[in-house]
Amino acid sequence: MIKKYLEKIEYYKILDKISENAVTFTGRNLVLNLEPYSDESKVKKNLDETTEAVKLINSFGAFPISTVPDLQIPLKQIESEISLTQKNLLEFANVLKTSRELKSYYKDSGIDCPNLVEYFNELYVNEDLEKRIFSSFISEDEVADNASKKLASLRRNKKSLEQEIRNKLNSFIHSNTYSKYLMENVITIRNNRFVIPVKDEYKSNIKGFIHDTSQSGSTVYIEPMAVFDMNNSINSLMVEEEREIERILQEISSLFYPISSFMKQNVYLIGRFDFINSKAKYAIATNSTEPEIANYVELKKARHPLIEKDKVVPIDINIGKTFTTLAITGPNTGGKTVTLKTVGLISAMAESGLHIPCQEGSKIKVFDNIFADIGDEQSIAEDLSTFSSHMVNIVNILNLYTERSLVLVDELGSGTDPIEGASLAVSLLETFNKKGSFTLATTHYHEIKTYCMTHVGFENCSLEFDIKNLKPTYHLIIGVPGKSNAFAICKKIGIPNEIIERASNLIDKPDVDIETLIKQTYDNKIEADKMKEETEKNLHQVENLRKELEKDYSDKLKNEKDKIEDAKKEARQILLDAKEEANEMISEISNMDDVKKANEIRNKLNKKIAEAGPEQGIDLSVLLKLNNKEMPKAKETRTAKSKNKKERNNARSGVSFNNNSAQNISSEINLIGENVDNAVAILDKYLDNASMAHLHEVRIIHGKGTGKLREGIQNYLKKSKYVESFNIAGYGEGDYGVTIARLK
Repeated sequence: MIKKYLEKIEYYKILDKISENAVTFTGRNLVLNLEPYSDESKVKKNLDETTEAVKLINSFGAFPISTVPDLQIPLKQIESEISLTQKNLLEFANVLKTSRELKSYYKDSGIDCPNLVEYFNELYVNEDLEKRIFSSFISEDEVADNASKKLASLRRNKKSLEQEIRNKLNSFIHSNTYSKYLMENVITIRNNRFVIPVKDEYKSNIKGFIHDTSQSGSTVYIEPMAVFDMNNSINSLMVEEEREIERILQEISSLFYPISSFMKQNVYLIGRFDFINSKAKYAIATNSTEPEIANYVELKKARHPLIEKDKVVPIDINIGKTFTTLAITGPNTGGKTVTLKTVGLISAMAESGLHIPCQEGSKIKVFDNIFADIGDEQSIAEDLSTFSSHMVNIVNILNLYTERSLVLVDELGSGTDPIEGASLAVSLLETFNKKGSFTLATTHYHEIKTYCMTHVGFENCSLEFDIKNLKPTYHLIIGVPGKSNAFAICKKIGIPNEIIERASNLIDKPDVDIETLIKQTYDNKIEADKMKEETEKNLHQVENLRKELEKDYSDKLKNEKDKIEDAKKEARQILLDAKEEANEMISEISNMDDVKKANEIRNKLNKKIAEAGPEQGIDLSVLLKLNNKEMPKAKETRTAKSKNKKERNNARSGVSFNNNSAQNISSEINLIGENVDNAVAILDKYLDNASMAHLHEVRIIHGKGTGKLREGIQNYLKKSKYVESFNIAGYGEGDYGVTIARLK
């Protein structure tokens, strides 16, 4: 895209902001040289890269990238097999370390990033070489002793000699003979040789070589002859040490020669990750989202990213669905130019693979170029008027734009005669529209408003103005042209009414009608927006209520399931009791003389237990084989078991048939598992006790089941002398599984 137009929409200011996140030379250059793509596939790939990076950062923090300077020269050196400095070697070791950490970062994340994975896979890792460098060099100025065995040996010898010299000189400076000649009792170094400070007047009293003199001339630094040979030896060791360091540098540098292409690739890939990381961090900081690619533009709650968050007013704007030319009208300083820049800048950002400061679901079209004629282009040097300067820009645009272009024009046709300017503006908009380009133009011309209202492919929109406070609200309204506020503003600030009325009378009648139409349209739009907002609010409340009801229903359904489960457990207990009773009956049958009658009763029991279900595990064939020895024992226990069974049934049903039943009666009876006849008998006795206890209302639990038990109980209640009225329980209280009876 053309740089001067991108500058108009402040695109490069965004790149400057993003580049602040970059920590590598390559990454920062990639950001600052980023340009919008005109190919949809490239736009999509770069947007997806940013999205994947945002996902990684939100889950695991920023990419582990440390500072990597410009390494173009060191890279050329290893390509040419030239030895590197300690500084360069440490920089390359850092590249290897960063590459290794980036690989681990992605592997440990466990997140699938189909667009970034190829970069992670291409990173070259050499941990041995990385460790060798970091263990050999403490800093760019200091080589570690263990860089080589020879270096360690040389330094040990050097330290030993240095200590020997210090011992020799210490004995010298503390002797009675020489101490009086010294300026101070210290040992120092001059020209890499150990010396002592001697007063100038006594320099002839100490045999040795003078290496330096103090600034005042009162002190001379003398190397005594006694340490001359040892100093020479140290200097020889230092020369050998330097040679060994050079050899180490050459040796380690040579390890990079075969992998120069990998190192070059790593430097680029780390820069690429830094670039992507910078885009993602900017997206997170500005609360931006990935747009969808479409053949139209639809921006939801779009914010100009260079306006402070607490001051920017989000706008909803679309173009390309039913119209491709949009005229933006409204008062000066009302935000028209900002709207143009917002659309242009967000489009350029999206095409550069950047997330945009809009709500999710926003859509962008990939343009081949973004053209912008924004601002005062008056050129004194070229002696061009504002109008001429704008027209020069328009000519350039007309020579370059296509059906895939976005054209942004501020105050189209301004700076000349209003009638000619308006006509020219309409003609230009027609031209752009016929080509198929997307065009946004700001204007004050009322002819353009009228034209857009009456032609297909054109649309008006306006920026709202608060007449009461004489301030723009920056709220964008599509479908409504901006109405004239001149008279209203003048009236508000105190211009006499007669002047305003006279001005109004001077306007041609057709113009008045248009302004009236605009006002009515504007007012209707505002009212419609309010109704829409209220409707959305109500729908939101309805949705919340629906969710609450669903939750409430779910909770109650769970309660009902729990009750059914309890009923099933109780029914099972009843069957177990029936099994016990069957055992007792069989014991009796076994003592009967009438075998035929016993067989009939046994068959009847078999049938009933079969109907009850096999889960009880009752095997009559075994029971009937009780021997004669067991029969008397079974018979003796029958009476006690029968009594216990009756007590259990009474306790389960809430009925107590002892003398104190009226005092202990429960307000609830559970008849689940009983047949109709048994249930009615139990219920009749229960109601008798309830009446004696002066209960006014009781709950009769019969369960839902097939409904036969409920029907039998309610038929009985209709005729009962104890019952005044009854009804099914309410929702949440048992509904069809419970009957509420009110007693007389």
